[in-house]
Amino acid sequence: MKFLTEDLWFPDVENASEDGILAIGGDLSVARLLLAYRSGIFPWFESDEPILWWSPDPRFVLFPEKLKVSKSMRQVLRNKDFKVTINKDFKSVITACAEAKRQGQTGTWITENMIKAFTELHKMGYAKSVEVWSGTELIGGFYGIDLGNGIFTGESMFAKQSNASKVAFISFIQNTDYKLIDCQVFTNHLASLGAEELPRDTFLKLLKG
Repeated sequence: MKFLTEDLWFPDVENASEDGILAIGGDLSVARLLLAYRSGIFPWFESDEPILWWSPDPRFVLFPEKLKVSKSMRQVLRNKDFKVTINKDFKSVITACAEAKRQGQTGTWITENMIKAFTELHKMGYAKSVEVWSGTELIGGFYGIDLGNGIFTGESMFAKQSNASKVAFISFIQNTDYKLIDCQVFTNHLASLGAEELPRDTFLKLLKG
């Protein structure tokens, strides 16, 4: 694991640990975040930890054509008791993701500095949010990074009502034309929707087009 300074660089991803940790330190500047995502690297840490940079092998991804929608979720989507929007309220989505309680986590990696950096990325057109509304209430959503290469990197999601994050995720995939959704690391939630593990080398080739 390498220690980063103010210099804008990352070690080769082949130097990542078995768990996927590549480097520690550095900053959360827009320039560093863009370099990271373009290199198959992402930040992930809790609020009481230093900045940790990851590039796991294998990578957890979803090919949109392999999306799995259960019978019960198809019914939820057909009922349309909600409205789904894109980039309607990025700040509220990332804030809700930061405040969401997650099993096994005592804090959040979505710090004020991270919110500031991603909000700037949103203004520049790189970060996107998906919102699910019940009337005027924001009940779920997620956000991530789009580098313009056909790959969307999902960062975090939240749900204040059952299935709201699934509605956001499924609706987004069904109504966009990405070739790959980068889910980063394994979760049962995303595995149930069809996400799978992909060798890091294969992922990087797709990332670089």
